[in-house]
Parts: sequence; structure tokens; C-alpha cells
Amino acid sequence: MTHPQVICIGEILFDRLSNELGKPLETVKSWTDYPGGAPANTACGLVKLGISTAFIGCIGEDKSGDKLVEVLTQTGVNIVGVQRHSSAPTRIVYVVRDEKGDRSFAGFGERKTTEFADTYLQSEQLPKDLFKTAHFLVLGTLELAYQQSQEAILTAVELAKNYKVKLFIDINWRPMFWQDSNQAIELILNFVQNADFLKLTDEEAELLFNTINPEAIAKKLQIQGVFVTAGERGCTYYLGGNYGKIPAFSVNVTDTTGAGDGFTAGIIYQFCQLGIESINNPQIAEKIVRFASAVGALTTTKPGAISAQPTLTEVEPFLEKFS
Repeated sequence: MTHPQVICIGEILFDRLSNELGKPLETVKSWTDYPGGAPANTACGLVKLGISTAFIGCIGEDKSGDKLVEVLTQTGVNIVGVQRHSSAPTRIVYVVRDEKGDRSFAGFGERKTTEFADTYLQSEQLPKDLFKTAHFLVLGTLELAYQQSQEAILTAVELAKNYKVKLFIDINWRPMFWQDSNQAIELILNFVQNADFLKLTDEEAELLFNTINPEAIAKKLQIQGVFVTAGERGCTYYLGGNYGKIPAFSVNVTDTTGAGDGFTAGIIYQFCQLGIESINNPQIAEKIVRFASAVGALTTTKPGAISAQPTLTEVEPFLEKFS
């Protein structure tokens, strides 16, 4: 584990998930905390599939932070890049769910979004050695919302470029993390110019690019791959010059938390296994996205993000069932 193939950088937190479907935030009495945060979810998803992965992020020196370190360690994620903040708390996000189990983010309780430890990620403490041997850097856009973590993210991007590490950006648009959403969009549009691969939902594609066509987005950014996910409507992709559409797998959905991060883990897993050159082959491009869609689908069949992620021994028979 000293030379992870993948680095995931950004937020790790607790999703405080409502146990009462269909109830608004004010009336929910019962909650369950699940470890989450997109980059952390993807890191755990990759390790479960057998890819050595490191996580970089900042958490509080509190019980929640201790628990999250334990989750990463037990999963087998390299934690050399985890920073602890002495006074800022680990982030907790309140998540309510509708009757179908689909979730919506409902804020941070009594605290402002700027008060949490993840916003204090220090660029000078980034473990540079990780970048020398990694193949992929996976990151979202939430930590661009705060000055210190933004500096750390941009430093990581520069390190990745210096060491020829491919950048996989998952937009993960969450307006409540930002203080000014107009400024956010401009910042994100500048940031994605760095990507080699981009994953976004159809809503995010519409918001940022006024189109949900992955080919149009890939050509605009001049990048190797774009994945536009649409939940139960499946995923369209443009990968290595190949356009395709993969319908969603039909599963019994318990909780959609982390499905997109499972999808990302599935894509990167396939890149690591097959090599990036293989994406030019249309059959392989399709196989990569099918595999990722299966990982995402299986993640929705249990509550929580990390605990629900499948291993390779679960994904392969699942795919065979549908072949």
C-alpha cells in the first residue's frame, strides 16, 4: 500500500440520514449516521474492488473524526494524507428522504458550512510522494468553496500534472456548500478545464454546459471521457471517441447515497485493469461503463454509501445475470 494507484482528495464526513421517509427535516425524530463524502466513498469503493487507494482530506480531532479514520483503516485505504484539525469539527450533513428513498440535503444543523474541518485542508501538508507513483487523482468541486481547501486542491492538481497523473473530476454540485452559487459556477467551469475525465449528472450537465450530450461536453473541454449519469434513466458516455448509452440495472433500491461514487470507483477500477489506451475500442468502452453502472446499482441495494459498496465477487455474478 505504499504506492497507491489512485489518490482521492476532498471531503470525508457523516451523512446523518433520516430514518423516516417522506418527513421534512423539522419533524424527523430518528436519524442514523453513515460515513460518506464523495472522494472518501470512491476511495473505499476502489479498495473494495482491489485497487490500492489513498485518501487525502481534513477532519476534526473529535469522536466523529476518529470513527472516520477507523472506517478508512478497516477498509484498507491509505490514510497518510489525512489531516486533523484541533478545533474545527468533522462535518455532518443532514439528509432527508422522500417516500421512494431518494434523498435531499437539508443543511448542517446549527453550524455554518465554513466552520468544518474539511475547509482547513493544508496544501503544504499534502504527501507529495503519493503523486510520484499514482495513476489517477479523483476529486470533486466542493472543497473549492473555501479558501484553504481550494489552495490544497489546486496544489494537488499541479502535483498531478507534474507527475503525469490523470485527473478524474466528479462535479458533485451541492449549492449548500457554497456561499455564492454564481461565483461557484464560474469557478467550477474554470476548474474542469484541468480534467482528463469528467463525471456529472444530467442536471449538472444542463447547469454548466446547457447540454446533456457527453460528446458535446468532451469536445468543448477537449478531454478523453465524459460520463453523464441520470439515476434510473442510466448513463450516456463519450469515451475515447466512442459514444454510448447504458440503461440502469433494475434493482431494489434501499438508499441512493453513494451510487455515483460507486460508479466512479467502477470506472477507475476498469481503467487500472485495462489500461487507458483500451478506451479507444468501442466494445471495451461499453464494458467499462456497464461495469461501473453495476457497481453503482449494487451500492443502492443497502443503506449508507461505504457499507453498501460491492466487492468484485459481487459485481461479476451480478453482471453475468444481465448478460
